[in-house]
Amino acid sequence: MVETLKVAILGAPGVGKTAIIRQFLHNEFMEVYNPTACQCIYRPSVILNDSMYELKIMDVPNLTAFPANVSQEWSDLKCRGLRNTTAYILVYDICNLESFEYVKILRQQILENRSGCPNEVPILIVGNKRDQQKQRFTTRRTVSVLVKKTWKCGYIECSAKYNWHIILLFKELLISTVGRGCKHNHSTMRFQGALHRNRCTVM
Repeated sequence: MVETLKVAILGAPGVGKTAIIRQFLHNEFMEVYNPTACQCIYRPSVILNDSMYELKIMDVPNLTAFPANVSQEWSDLKCRGLRNTTAYILVYDICNLESFEYVKILRQQILENRSGCPNEVPILIVGNKRDQQKQRFTTRRTVSVLVKKTWKCGYIECSAKYNWHIILLFKELLISTVGRGCKHNHSTMRFQGALHRNRCTVM
């Protein structure tokens, strides 16, 4: 039986959540920004170390707050299914300090309000728009130390525009979720795209 992993991608408006997903699935980038109005679900398949997993990727619009209880979760269409996902990807814009502050608040709300064991759920912090390095608001080391040593979360920077580290970030997420016992250098992952069901690509 193929295991299904639910992954929620959260972040402030305009940080590139949908752009990351589209690069991962379709190898394309849209120059025109269209805000995500409702929760969208994508279902690609990946193979990690010869085991297949079905991903349920939830592209979530901007949230005023992470749902504190089941009632809030299911009363708002944007929030449905958020409190029991397998993992979270929290995206910020490396050129926008407010988007990182949003991630800080969101992460704390996840730890306080999600169902199950919140301290055990994998959270990957992603800094997008790495191609705009010169406009970044802080040093990479400052954020990396905070996320890795204080928050104990995974951290990666990427560029959805140039498809830089997009596959790597999903590989890191999969390893932290299902492959904690395997070494990164020896982990292999193949992706079966949503538009190309019969083609697998080595990551």
